[in-house]
Amino acid sequence: MSLVGKKFPNVTVDAMSEMGDDLRINIFEEATTNQQKVILFWYPKDFTFVCPTELHAFQEALGEFEKRNTKVIGASCDTNEVHFAWLNVSKDNGGIEGVTYPLLADTHRQLANLLGIVDQDFEYNEEGEEVFTGSNVTYRATYLIDETGKIFHESVNDMPLGRNVKEYLRLIDAYTHVQKHGEVCPANWEEGKEAMKADRTSTAEYLAKN
Repeated sequence: MSLVGKKFPNVTVDAMSEMGDDLRINIFEEATTNQQKVILFWYPKDFTFVCPTELHAFQEALGEFEKRNTKVIGASCDTNEVHFAWLNVSKDNGGIEGVTYPLLADTHRQLANLLGIVDQDFEYNEEGEEVFTGSNVTYRATYLIDETGKIFHESVNDMPLGRNVKEYLRLIDAYTHVQKHGEVCPANWEEGKEAMKADRTSTAEYLAKN
């Protein structure tokens, strides 16, 4: 079930800073108290394969997110200790040394289960006993949250599929344009391009020119 248009769950979760500090982070409060947008991206596991490429990609774009008053937060179901160990492994050895944004450690899967993004299922064996199936880690889910705590974008990738960080910057630009100007953004809209009013006349004029 989609959570777009709904408030992000008001839940506080353990987290780790790049300096090894144990944190407690509430995504809803990060957005509403600090009046900023938040991008929360979940990845399956530390010390894996696609995951470090994504964490470094978000780090490389960190300045662009900050320009847009957007806080970047990563998340998995690993522990703070495992996060910190990975933060101390160099990039050329498959680690995430140099990542400076916080990482949620949702070890009890409280938030991940509320969002419905954990790869888990249950079957019954011949004796009628419940048997757990699945990896019990999260998919590559991404949430964009606005200054009111509302989710304005969500997406979920299967585990082998890495994300395109530039698309989230585009979505933030588009949503900010809507907030500021009250216009709607057509397909493939980018900052600086023409938007539209939400009426038939404006749509017809836009299509006639494009």
